[in-house]
Amino acid sequence: MNDSKTTIPDLTYLFIRNTDRVHYQASVAELVEYAIVNREGNLSDTGALSADTGRFTGRLPADRYIVRDEVTEDTVWWGNVNQPLSETSFEFLFEQVGVYFNDRNIFVRDGIAGADTNHSIGIRTITETAYQNIFAHNLFIRPAAFDPTARPEWSVLAAPGYTCTQPEALGLHHGNFVVISFKRKVVLIAGTGYTGEIKKSIFSVLNYTLPLNKRVLSMHCAANTDDHGHTALFFGLSGTGKTTLSADKGRMLIGDDEHGWDNNGVFNFEGGCYAKCIGLDENKEPEIFRAVRFGALIENINFFPGTRVPNYDDVSKTENTRVAYPIHHVPGGVASGRASAPKNIFFLTADAFGVIPPVSLLSTAQAMYHFMSGYTAKIAGTEQGISEPRAVFSACFGEAFLPLHPSRYAELLKDRLVAGKIDVWLINTGWIAGPYGIGRRIKLRYTRSIIQAALSGTLKESTFRIHPIFRLRYPTSCPDVPDAVLDPIQLWPDEQAYYAQASQLAKLFHANFKKFAKEVSDEVLAAAPVAMESAFPI
Repeated sequence: MNDSKTTIPDLTYLFIRNTDRVHYQASVAELVEYAIVNREGNLSDTGALSADTGRFTGRLPADRYIVRDEVTEDTVWWGNVNQPLSETSFEFLFEQVGVYFNDRNIFVRDGIAGADTNHSIGIRTITETAYQNIFAHNLFIRPAAFDPTARPEWSVLAAPGYTCTQPEALGLHHGNFVVISFKRKVVLIAGTGYTGEIKKSIFSVLNYTLPLNKRVLSMHCAANTDDHGHTALFFGLSGTGKTTLSADKGRMLIGDDEHGWDNNGVFNFEGGCYAKCIGLDENKEPEIFRAVRFGALIENINFFPGTRVPNYDDVSKTENTRVAYPIHHVPGGVASGRASAPKNIFFLTADAFGVIPPVSLLSTAQAMYHFMSGYTAKIAGTEQGISEPRAVFSACFGEAFLPLHPSRYAELLKDRLVAGKIDVWLINTGWIAGPYGIGRRIKLRYTRSIIQAALSGTLKESTFRIHPIFRLRYPTSCPDVPDAVLDPIQLWPDEQAYYAQASQLAKLFHANFKKFAKEVSDEVLAAAPVAMESAFPI
């Protein structure tokens, strides 16, 4: 069956031979109708489809694999992030998932990843559910025209209802899995309905092919620009404010999560956004709040009782509530997905230890050090067993999606920084005046003022101090921000306690960076914090 009255593509190369129940390039309206009729979800008061992703409400890094073959053997950064799977196991699973699809209604969508046609790839996404296909429609770039007789370069098979019955025999940990084959150019996603696995698998693909084959820096970052072409990049892990800070009504959004940077500038990998919904408030994040309308997909949300109004403060299902929407839901988005090279780069960290300055201007060596460190912190309540702040280091602010060694991406960043006049800032969107539980989180309006001052150039006109432990240059004044907020040391009531806490975090930086020591220059190693044994600086 095909609601869109278009030719059904040949899917036999994916082991899908029965096309009687294939929905190809179905419209969003058709997909929403199917999802509601088949009880995949309900409409919210603003018309967004609300769906639950089932057992899993987030990615499962421990169940992600890359096929080890002659293509990947000597290039992939093998380890806990990139676990190897044999070709034999992959081929078995590939056929099993394809055959599984033969007896079901499936949804097939052709899209594109990469707004720059010099670097883009075609993607055919086959999903078991309609809501997953809405996600693919929103997050991948939607082609102006499509040819069902053409075969896109990559295929993604997402089958949440399939689980492997003999995982250990095939080299898997569990019956659910995500497997990427660079040789076959196929991604298998099974046993999970969490849609983020779809986008992050293709992000991993581009993180491999673009740096390795084209020397394009692939980046886990948001990007925006202005009428003068002054582009800014925002790197950061979940919870640091990457999506929030890039969605600025005074600037034009290029994309909120994944980009490439070549000699011609920056380009979005995606056609939409996948934003966190926890605590979503129209006054604080108006662009994201208003994007939740017909065509958008909200995941794992509860409604207020007796209504269809989402309760964004209800995290009883998960703290990882999400909304996926096409980029045109954000007013002023850059339709082409392309912009000039950045003038400013922001590394965002939610420091729950309360010791990192709210803003620091980095040297090139410091930029490489903090890029490879990718520091943020998790706080009590975000994961079971966490009772105090815990440092998290994710190389290049996206280690879970890096098939190559982090030094490859850092070297590409260095080349870009050296080639242009670019300011790199470390922004603490986390805690000040004490650690989590004692201090307070810096106000969003202060962070926005800091970003604005950096973008306008006024922040560089301030007097700067050197932090005695982190060796960061931080300004002493910023428009619309109290001077006291900018100095992390003065805000603490107990200076000795501050230095003890800062020194402890410095030691964690050192311990994490040991694995990179042989891959970087002495200049980068010298950009590390000073881990002091005494409480006060000497």
